[in-house]
Amino acid sequence: MNEQLLSKRLEQVGRFVPKDARLADIGSDHAYLPVALMLKGVLSYAIAGEVVKGPYQSAKRQVEKQHLQHVIDVRLADGLEAITLADKIDTITIAGMGGSLIRSILENGNQKKRLAHRERLILQPNIGEKTLREWLVAHRYKIVDETILTENQKIYEIIVAEPSDTAVVYTPQDLLFGPILRQQHTPTLVEKWSREAKQREYVLTQLQQAATLNQEKYDQTKQELDWIMEELATWS
Repeated sequence: MNEQLLSKRLEQVGRFVPKDARLADIGSDHAYLPVALMLKGVLSYAIAGEVVKGPYQSAKRQVEKQHLQHVIDVRLADGLEAITLADKIDTITIAGMGGSLIRSILENGNQKKRLAHRERLILQPNIGEKTLREWLVAHRYKIVDETILTENQKIYEIIVAEPSDTAVVYTPQDLLFGPILRQQHTPTLVEKWSREAKQREYVLTQLQQAATLNQEKYDQTKQELDWIMEELATWS
């Protein structure tokens, strides 16, 4: 992967970025995504935010290599502290982290008023999609698109959300599977949740064999397994 040829995962993230967007790419690593999108003429302005000094320096080198310093600002900062309301960011990408970490980044940014609640959020959690969807719902973001893909034998989901003027309501199943994904019935979706079913079956067995049964965890896991089996039956 380089600044012009993105991984399959990041390429898909980039497809959700609107034309002429003012982008903040949080955890930008080598700034591959903003540089690639800028070279394609997708962006009008971008911030590449990094909290670690090594990747921050790498991002600066990539931007300078392509002579894009005037349109891509590389900033060393923790999460959404890389942006201010004056930047007029309208699109935020956060990719390649756990869902809980992405949720924490959004929550901290929201508390510190780094979110204007006009931004499109394009989020690619490696795990923990449910907790991320729960945060979006709690803060009146509607999920407007989702996709699932396989790369290097790993399955990734991408969640795209935009602010809503009204309360957003999803079922517990929507939050677990994704309100849009669960309507698509793709082979990758079936593969993921077939794996998840086996994982929950294993957890239930371990819980039953424990000296003391954690009833709350058992009930939650059993409920999710029932939902998964119901969904798989619907998708087949």
